[in-house]
Amino acid sequence: MRGKYRRKAFHYIPLDAPQQVPPLTNWHASTSGSAAAWLVADTQVVLDWLVFRDATARPLLQAVLAGQLRWLATPAMRAELEHMLRHPTLARWDHQAEHALTFFECHAILHGDPMATSTPPLRCSDPDDQIFIDAALAHHATWLVTRDRALLKLRRRALAHGLRIVQPAEWRDTDMPRG
Repeated sequence: MRGKYRRKAFHYIPLDAPQQVPPLTNWHASTSGSAAAWLVADTQVVLDWLVFRDATARPLLQAVLAGQLRWLATPAMRAELEHMLRHPTLARWDHQAEHALTFFECHAILHGDPMATSTPPLRCSDPDDQIFIDAALAHHATWLVTRDRALLKLRRRALAHGLRIVQPAEWRDTDMPRG
C-alpha cells in the first residue's frame, strides 16, 4: 500500500463476508429518456454491484437498471475495473470477470476521459481517485457514489459544483432531483 488512502475494494470486505443478495437476473434497463441524472460510481461501488453483491449498493444498481440514473464512466474507469476484476485477491469471490465487463459495456455510458488540468476544481488527496471527481465535474454528474474517504472529504466543496458525493447506503431514490 502506498499511503493511507491506498485502499482497494478487497480491503473493505471482511474475509468471511457472505454474498448478501442474489446475483442479477435482469440486465436490461428500461428506456426512460435522457432526463435521468448522471451517476459516477467508483470502482468499489461497481464491485459491490457485480462481485460482492452488497445490499447497501443494490438500490443504486436498481435505479441504473430502471433508467432512473445514467451510469457515466470513462475509459480510465473501465481499465481500473478490469484491473481489479483480475486481481488475485478477488478470486475467492468466484466471480466471472468477463461477465462483469460485459455488464459494464451494456450499462455504463462511456464518455471521454477529462483533460488533465494543473488546477482541477477539486483535488482529491488520493491521485488514483482523481479520475472519478474529474469525470463527475467535467460531465456535470449529479452523483458520485463512493466509499473512499479521500473522495468523501470533498462532499461539501463538491456541492458548490452541483455534485453530491455520497456512500451507497446514503443514496436513496427519494434524493433524486425532480423535474
